[in-house]
Amino acid sequence: MTRTIRMACVAISAVSAGPALAQTPYELDEIIVSGGFSPIEERRYGQSASVLTAQDIEDRGILTVQDALRAVPGLAVSGTGNNFTQVRIRGAEANHTLIMVDGVQLSAGDSEYILSGLDTANIERIEVLRGPQSVFYGSNASAGVVNIITKRGATGTEYGGSVEIGDGYAASARFSVRSDRGGLAFGVSRLDDDGYDFSGSDGELDGTRRSTLNLTGDYNVTDRLTLGFTLRASNEKFAFDTTSYVASTADEYVIDDPNQTSERKERSGSLFAEYEALDGRLVHRLTFEGSEYEQSTNGATPTKADRSAAKYLLSYGLDGYAVASTNHLLNIMAEWEQDSSSSNPEYERETNSVAMEYRGTLDNGLNLQAGLRYDDNKVFEDDLLWILAGSYTFVGSGVRLHASAGTGSVNPTYFELFADTFGFVGNTSLKPEKNQSIDFGVEVPFWGDRGLVDVTYFHANLTDEIVSIFDPTTGNSVFINESEKSRRQGIEISGNLQATDTLELQLSYTYLHAKNADGTVEVRRPRHELWLGATQQFMQGRGSVTADLRYIAGNYDTQFFSSYELAELPDYVTVDVAAQYDLTDTVQLTGRITNLFDEEYSDTWGYATRGRTAYVGLRAAF
Repeated sequence: MTRTIRMACVAISAVSAGPALAQTPYELDEIIVSGGFSPIEERRYGQSASVLTAQDIEDRGILTVQDALRAVPGLAVSGTGNNFTQVRIRGAEANHTLIMVDGVQLSAGDSEYILSGLDTANIERIEVLRGPQSVFYGSNASAGVVNIITKRGATGTEYGGSVEIGDGYAASARFSVRSDRGGLAFGVSRLDDDGYDFSGSDGELDGTRRSTLNLTGDYNVTDRLTLGFTLRASNEKFAFDTTSYVASTADEYVIDDPNQTSERKERSGSLFAEYEALDGRLVHRLTFEGSEYEQSTNGATPTKADRSAAKYLLSYGLDGYAVASTNHLLNIMAEWEQDSSSSNPEYERETNSVAMEYRGTLDNGLNLQAGLRYDDNKVFEDDLLWILAGSYTFVGSGVRLHASAGTGSVNPTYFELFADTFGFVGNTSLKPEKNQSIDFGVEVPFWGDRGLVDVTYFHANLTDEIVSIFDPTTGNSVFINESEKSRRQGIEISGNLQATDTLELQLSYTYLHAKNADGTVEVRRPRHELWLGATQQFMQGRGSVTADLRYIAGNYDTQFFSSYELAELPDYVTVDVAAQYDLTDTVQLTGRITNLFDEEYSDTWGYATRGRTAYVGLRAAF
């Protein structure tokens, strides 16, 4: 689950229109983390990262991305029902986490991406980068990045699929063909989740229906020129419940309502061209990408948002070696980005950015990464961002030290910039919110490299936070940048152990101390999060059973009823189990039970969670 759980010859191919991953297939002895403008080996990466592989997801029987992320250290995943789930990294705001598929961000306009039915079908891996990533990914990557990478297939023809029934059904299919010159990959999935009653009153089920198509391709036109694309489309419809602002208790707050529905449409895609010169020492890459997001409630006129971007990346091996093998790499990037939203149709935001990154491996074994970015924002203040990271592995022991420091930013929203309604007045002089962060840790192998544990300390300050203040002379509220800092700090622990030839153990733990500028506790950010996992293989590896345990404590949330008190939610423990068995070399029987002990718990006041549920399915790969 963490960055080194799957160390055996990981292959990544043909992904991302974004800067993180090139289109060339890579095969290394260590995991690649998309932590810069081009691929980087795990041992050279100084920032904190976790990788969930397809095998991790299959072993645990995970169906949705939101459930997969609950096991990652440093992440707080919570929602008001399954249809409105947010991800907070290291105590930051939810809109400070950038979520992408194949390097293209899912959100458009000025909205954050809300997780609902986004499923794990046809996913090769999920990379989670913790700490500021705005130098590489721009605004909204202030606290970190979640990059979801879809399957591309190996050389030859591959196809497969899965089906599962339980509380509804889920089905997926994929097909890929790949040669030495390039390949195509197609995936389709359908999630039909009957859901449960969010109000907890045994009323109407609040379900989710989601369909997704994705198509990717790349082709080596010549030995030097590669062209490629990504396309993705999702349609979703879900039900939810209403809330009562005259309620006096949590049980009264969420009201069962069978008439509340919402629909959303997501479209994203990219085109790229990559050209190598000077025997691979110089690489040019040009990318165009776009995202569209549309959502409506109860059949009303939908809100539409879109984003377009064009990027040019120059990569150069400073030591005379090819970019793919150089020990001293220089990346220079120029980007144009524009977004708009029908919620404020008269306005749009435009940013022109330039950035550079140096990545070096010194003779003494020290690995360095440094980046600088300047954003020229057309309708609010410009921004300068930086990142510095390092990693050092002691020869012989394998102990690795890693550390990073940097800044991230989040742009003001349309409403904060241009509001002139509901008693609010916008402010075009706003600065982007900025996250200043440091972390440092140590990664220690043990028991003859059968186990690995990583302990990381982090500290972050949110400055220039955008808040609204009431002006009694005008009777309006105006947006300003907060002068005080919001502080977050904590410890992340992750580890894995191959206890026997057939038993693997995993863990992640996060301690978080997060406060607002006024000293109050940040909501929906648990003080303690513990996840334990165990996978036992049997019958010479033909089958396996996996158990997950999750413990949450010290989680505060605002009670939007009675006196609107900030109160601590009860601690809870949940257990999930999953099993799989190879019926043949190509067909696998799967089963899982979520919330095995039928624990009643909540991550937000008033909202129920799903009880014990069983599923059974089949998975095939050819």
